[in-house]
Amino acid sequence: MIISTGTASGKSLAYLTPALAACLDGGTVLYLTPTKALAADQLRSVRELRISAVRPATFDGDTPFEERTWVRQHANYVLTNPDMLHRSILPRHAQWSAFFRRVRMIVVDECHGYRGVFGSHVAQILRRLRRVCRRYGSAPVFMLASATASEPAVFGRRLTGLEMDEVTVDASPKGSTTFALWEPPLTDLRGEGGAPIRRTATAETADLLADLVLADVRTLAFVRSRRGAETVALSARAKLADVAATLPHGAHLGPLPGTPVPHPTPPGDQPTIPTTPPDDLSATPPSGDLSAIPFPVSPPDLSSVPFPVSPPDLSSVPFPVSPSDLSSVPFPTAPPDTAAPNTDTTPAPPPNLPAVRPGTVAPDARDTPRTGAGAASPPAAEPGATRTTPSPPAHDHRAIPAEAAPSAHEDLWTDLAGLPDKVAAYRAGYLSEDRRLLEKALRTGTLMGLATTNALELGVDVSGLDAVLIAGWPGTRASLWQQAGRAGRDGQDALAVLIARDDPLDTYLVHHPEALFGRPVEAIVLDPDNPYVLGPHLCAAAAEIPLAEEDLPTFGDTTATVLDDLVDQGLLRRRSSGWFWTRRERATDLADIRGAGGAPVQVVESTTGRLLGTVDEPSAHTTVHTGAVYLHQGETFLVEELDLEAGVALVGAAEPDYSTFARDITEIRVLKSLRTTPIGPGTLTFGEVEVTRQVVSYLKRRLHSGEMLGDEPLELPPRTLRTRAVWWTLPADTIAALAEEGFDLGGAAHAAEHASIGLLPLFATCDRWDIGGVSTELHFDTGLLTVFVYDGHEGGAGFAERGYSRATDWLTATREAIRSCECERGCPSCIQSPKCGNGNEPLSKPGALRLLDTLLDP
Repeated sequence: MIISTGTASGKSLAYLTPALAACLDGGTVLYLTPTKALAADQLRSVRELRISAVRPATFDGDTPFEERTWVRQHANYVLTNPDMLHRSILPRHAQWSAFFRRVRMIVVDECHGYRGVFGSHVAQILRRLRRVCRRYGSAPVFMLASATASEPAVFGRRLTGLEMDEVTVDASPKGSTTFALWEPPLTDLRGEGGAPIRRTATAETADLLADLVLADVRTLAFVRSRRGAETVALSARAKLADVAATLPHGAHLGPLPGTPVPHPTPPGDQPTIPTTPPDDLSATPPSGDLSAIPFPVSPPDLSSVPFPVSPPDLSSVPFPVSPSDLSSVPFPTAPPDTAAPNTDTTPAPPPNLPAVRPGTVAPDARDTPRTGAGAASPPAAEPGATRTTPSPPAHDHRAIPAEAAPSAHEDLWTDLAGLPDKVAAYRAGYLSEDRRLLEKALRTGTLMGLATTNALELGVDVSGLDAVLIAGWPGTRASLWQQAGRAGRDGQDALAVLIARDDPLDTYLVHHPEALFGRPVEAIVLDPDNPYVLGPHLCAAAAEIPLAEEDLPTFGDTTATVLDDLVDQGLLRRRSSGWFWTRRERATDLADIRGAGGAPVQVVESTTGRLLGTVDEPSAHTTVHTGAVYLHQGETFLVEELDLEAGVALVGAAEPDYSTFARDITEIRVLKSLRTTPIGPGTLTFGEVEVTRQVVSYLKRRLHSGEMLGDEPLELPPRTLRTRAVWWTLPADTIAALAEEGFDLGGAAHAAEHASIGLLPLFATCDRWDIGGVSTELHFDTGLLTVFVYDGHEGGAGFAERGYSRATDWLTATREAIRSCECERGCPSCIQSPKCGNGNEPLSKPGALRLLDTLLDP
């Protein structure tokens, strides 16, 4: 069964009811989630029910080893993730035999997160799980849940390999959401080729976050990268510190005149926020008139917001306004915080084991959520920790002069010097206890603004949020609605703002809102039959239980062929009774389910030896190369040395006024054409390719402005990728005619390639950084002008195949994105790429339009 209804529609109740009934009836339940935060949140929810017969527990990378035995032997509601299932539970299934014999239900929550290569791996892990359950005589029901799955039954069958019923009718009550598309203004700065530069989405987001926090609007800001999340939080905190420094000591925030004064928030155990306060709050302030508050930005004319339909009076859109008249800001009213105290009714482990507590593990490397979850209750704050502010009242109140505020303000808000402490960053890579503290602080209102990566995109209960800021297109419509759905989860009205980056897709969307609103979410792309995915999981399955003929249909139609290849490679041995794993190594090490490839690189502070975090090996070339700027929990570091052989990046504390972006060069070779179709006068092909990439330099760009400061060379080894691509060619006579018209064919193809990479995420569930491209006026394999777009994962991820099937729509949108951009020669909003290894040269905007016109309208 798959339940696909909107955010906060009651999906958790739908699976919790039968799951808890199964536990009460003597069965067990396995709950799978993609993120640690969601597992910890669900654990807290189950414990708060106080059902003594239900013994919930997380089993993941954050679970201390001394507690894992208790979980295996006593827990009947186990919350884990695909990574732990793959590496620990299934390989040691004999230790879980009692659990598997009684398992009645397997819950796969937020299943739309399982897409691309990661989703393909999870699909094979679920097939291995079904096989282990059969071994112990159980046949559990699979219940999937998602707020944003297109064709849910089809997707559910592809993910689990089982027939699937779907529930899609959503009758849950919802408040209204005001959704705005915000395009940052052009600046006077110029980038590569003299192209105009827009103000960055992160700078705009930081300004809006500071404005909303000042207006007492609880806000979540989604930022695409962990560096971006740290930057937004730091910038917002700095702006709030500037505001605090301009006001007299003791000034307070309080309710609007004439509004009821809420009772003070009772004192309680407030979590310590793991952030660093600003260094200087001692600036001499002017008078106490709050109209002098230097709000970070002036709001644009909201009448220009491109709503998809005839909107209401846009003067009512709840954006930050002129600080001289804050009384007119129609922000949503947050309800009083009535969350029940965190309780734990799980039976205690045996006396020789400590109580459940958050573990300490090496931080995760990627912005995408990693494995595991910590326990629900955070530890007590350490002496001398960063000061915290009391939880603000969850009522509608604004900034007013201190003399106009009732005396109760002393108990409601601290002085404005504490404002910066109400903003923090949240991302994968933090220690589990820090993440749990931040989650609790956001729920209780100790934090009013949180800048996060997509680690908080999924169904974590952060009820009480009033607004969501989305810094740049999140990759898919599914992610957009997931993130927007974080606000207004208690049936309140809410605000969501998509802030466009300087990117072709973002530009297209703010000018074509019909591409967002009233459209279904994208079909979820995954390919469980990818031999680079299937092969390692067949080895893992054989290591768990030798494979027999009757197991082959479980893993798909291509299983027999892939098994023969594995035998030829010496990875499996064929016997009359089946296929056996005979090596000494762990078979699970063959499958890197997050698609990272290789052991992670540790980021270490050179002066202290402190481990700051980890970065997956392919990303190390672009994120922790020598000279790179690295951010961690508000601290800025410069990479002094990247040692790939040792798997270590040494960094030192620094405060540069720039950010860094790696650039690479790419060569591509055609291995096999799988499908071909005509497109206009040209040919469209889908097939297998080999891509060789090498990082050759990195750019320095001024923070906030984006001004180019330099391009520094790097010497890193090349990486080879065997994957799948879609490409189109034009015949020589057509190209000759364009050349005679004076078009730069190389620049035209290059510009069309950049723009098409930027627009493919609109048609396939991918991100721009999941795909790559190559273009050339004359490719040595095709002998023609050729533009390639390829999957950035070994064996392919299905994105290029999706582009092949939607080529006309995709390339038409690409042409429109270039045409609608207001620049003359090309800019990052249309044809320039942030990861171009050729310095965005040559590029021809008119040539790209002419080339696409020729291809689409011969």
